[in-house]
Amino acid sequence: MSVDSNPVITRMNLLLSQWETMQDRKLIFLTCYQMMTRNVLLAIENGEFEDGDWVRRLMENFADYYFRALESFEGRQPTTPEVWNIAFTAVQNPRINSLKNLVLGVNAHINYDLVLALADLLVDEWPTLTEDQRGLRYRDHCRINHVIHDTINAVQDGVIRRFDPEFSVLDKLMGPLDEWVTTLLISDWREEVWNHAAALLDSAQPEPRGSVLARVETTSLDRARVILEI
Repeated sequence: MSVDSNPVITRMNLLLSQWETMQDRKLIFLTCYQMMTRNVLLAIENGEFEDGDWVRRLMENFADYYFRALESFEGRQPTTPEVWNIAFTAVQNPRINSLKNLVLGVNAHINYDLVLALADLLVDEWPTLTEDQRGLRYRDHCRINHVIHDTINAVQDGVIRRFDPEFSVLDKLMGPLDEWVTTLLISDWREEVWNHAAALLDSAQPEPRGSVLARVETTSLDRARVILEI
């Protein structure tokens, strides 16, 4: 199966085509997400991960969280995670620039969805994994940071400048600094995500597990509110 025929990419491209016609600004985050996902799939094909099949399953489960949140929001269902309510509602406000729209989506998908997606995929094997095997999973999780880093410029050129051309001036003034800061921020978030997922997996009893989930939700919501206020 080619990268472009992958069901996740196909579904993303269909949504992007629809939103392009409708001038729906939800395409700001999804364009970025599609680029990242496509590059992860290419990295899998190129053998850049220690367990490419596991990374593919993670990528598919991760995407399902986004699609479910989107369907819930568009169907006005109470099941929509609040952090996604904030992100999806923000795109309807013309006063909120594209960079904030993008980072709100990234925050919801990484700081909330990714914790759950990782825990889903690891829950059955976690108790039997050795430290070395857990380290392998962690290293593949971290390798995705390199894909994100390599995609930042394309996102800036293809998404941010399109909706907010004034950011081109900022980029010329700052050089690669903005890409460096963005990549560092996401790397820090993803490190925290791994720790939250591990805490969930280590919490066999409902009460501590509920505390971890509450912390994950609070962290993502606090960051969404900070992004809106900047």
